[in-house]
Amino acid sequence: MRAARLIKMVLLLQNRPTMTGAELARELEVSERTVTRDAQALSEAGVPVYAERGRTGGYRLVGGYRTRLTGLARGEAEALFLSGVPGALREMGLEDIASAARLKLSAALLPSLRDAPRAAAQRFHLDAPAWFREPEAPPLLTVIADAVWDDRCVRARYRRGDGEVERELEPYGLVLKAGVWYLCARVREAGTFRTYRIDRFVAFEAIDPADAADGTDGAETAARLKDRFSRDVDFDLPGFWAEQAERFARSILRAETIVRLSAAGVRALPHAVDPVAARDALAGAGQPDERGWTTVTLRVESEDVAYTQLTALGPEAEVLAPAALRERFAADAVRLTALYGHRGA
Repeated sequence: MRAARLIKMVLLLQNRPTMTGAELARELEVSERTVTRDAQALSEAGVPVYAERGRTGGYRLVGGYRTRLTGLARGEAEALFLSGVPGALREMGLEDIASAARLKLSAALLPSLRDAPRAAAQRFHLDAPAWFREPEAPPLLTVIADAVWDDRCVRARYRRGDGEVERELEPYGLVLKAGVWYLCARVREAGTFRTYRIDRFVAFEAIDPADAADGTDGAETAARLKDRFSRDVDFDLPGFWAEQAERFARSILRAETIVRLSAAGVRALPHAVDPVAARDALAGAGQPDERGWTTVTLRVESEDVAYTQLTALGPEAEVLAPAALRERFAADAVRLTALYGHRGA
């Protein structure tokens, strides 16, 4: 394990001019003290790792050092061929490029690893879209993907409610969630990051400085509308998406129910309702009563949604409030008794 970590540390420093101890610790999933020991071990082994102290300091390789430890193990080669999502690459217009890259990688592998692509394909397949829906790429996806790759400032128009809104955006990244494409972008005027469903864009074009408005302020406008933007190096796409997804999930939970759950109901709750709502409800629950039942306050999208979701728990859940929802379940209980209570009597 340590040998693999030392190699990874060298490769990280080879690809970046300087990295702080905290950055290396995060990448290697170890403590900063371990990073210090590893750097010393590399130095003693003849790898010129240099540690520079101070606010702007960090670790770096001296003299343009390059390692020759670039051979791939079988597991690494197979993982590389799993890293692409064929459907997503095709929808973004990158299928030919990805295919050429895979061919080049295959040609560069050792003969003993040439079957890695076939071995990976036989064992794993990713089907991203949800069930019961035909995957359909948004018409502007390829254009948007190009802007993301090139860091192009764009002028976009999208549907919001019954109208359309125009924005100048810096497109940072694409996310494919359950067959739906989203764009994470920074709004130029506000300087804030937002998420957009790509199928709601009706126009998306790169901003050309030559398109600046006529008049005395033309030069100022041209300077403002740069054709490319400088990325915020601290922007973390996976982290941003996770935060936005949880915020969205919480934003639609506008109603509240009080429910008693059996031990089986507690275990089944995360599978019946929104996972965020279930997590919050169980985290705020008290101790089970003498019968082993737990009372929770559960946030839901609406009473109708709560009715549909909690029905799946059957007799493992008792709705206490609101009264109208409890009455719906009580009426169901009467109907079920009529259906099943006297059968065969």
